[in-house]
Amino acid sequence: MKLIDAHIHLSDTEYSGHVDELVADAKAAGVSALVTNSMDLKTSINDIKLAKQYPNLVYAAIGIHPWNVNVLQKNELQDTLNLIAKQKDSIVAIGEIGLDYKYEKIWNRQLVVFDGMLHQAEALSLPVIIHSRGTTDKIVDMLPSYRLSRVLLHWFSHPMSALNKAINHGYYITEGPPATYSNGIREVIKQVPLTNLLTETDGPVTYWKQPYNGQMTKPSFIRNVVEAVAEVKNMPVNDVSEQIAINFEVFFGIKLSVMEST
Repeated sequence: MKLIDAHIHLSDTEYSGHVDELVADAKAAGVSALVTNSMDLKTSINDIKLAKQYPNLVYAAIGIHPWNVNVLQKNELQDTLNLIAKQKDSIVAIGEIGLDYKYEKIWNRQLVVFDGMLHQAEALSLPVIIHSRGTTDKIVDMLPSYRLSRVLLHWFSHPMSALNKAINHGYYITEGPPATYSNGIREVIKQVPLTNLLTETDGPVTYWKQPYNGQMTKPSFIRNVVEAVAEVKNMPVNDVSEQIAINFEVFFGIKLSVMEST
């Protein structure tokens, strides 16, 4: 069984000193790919290093998260755009980028950074991985004005009207551990075609409900997510994992290596 963690933050400070442990956990659980998403220039540089350190398992998506827009250093946006261009062949997407309603006071700055990242994705024909908390409807309406090759809406939760538009545009979504306990997320999974779905952990986000109970978030949680998707879709677990692996290869343009579980 090939399992996919399409959204994790290996360069987050909460994972400092734990990356080898997380990689070992992924291999033991049969997780064939970890897409580590950056938050700023510093984590972008480190995620590229991690992708080179763990080839054919860790893949880098680099960019500036909307949470970091207010603390950007001088020239950090341009330096990150330059890094994306320079490292185009070493990364698989631009992410995590987007807009967040909790930072409305810096909305215009968010828009400037997001627009810059989207234009770079256009220019380099790179996929984008998008954060859209409270802004999904706005973002789904914005994106068609850009010439984007592939779009992934990370941790999609609502509204359903935006989900329908996203699917009609051919966008993908990711869902993670809440699939095992959240009725809202399970309804999204029910509505989205399996061919548009990827799985994630979003680590180091901590999940406090069963079966996670505050453990450090690990790639092995993906098996629970796939089992939850299979339950919602009333499909065999192996069929779900195989389709999600295919979705990963199509979206990121990557041929997965065979990863033997131990």
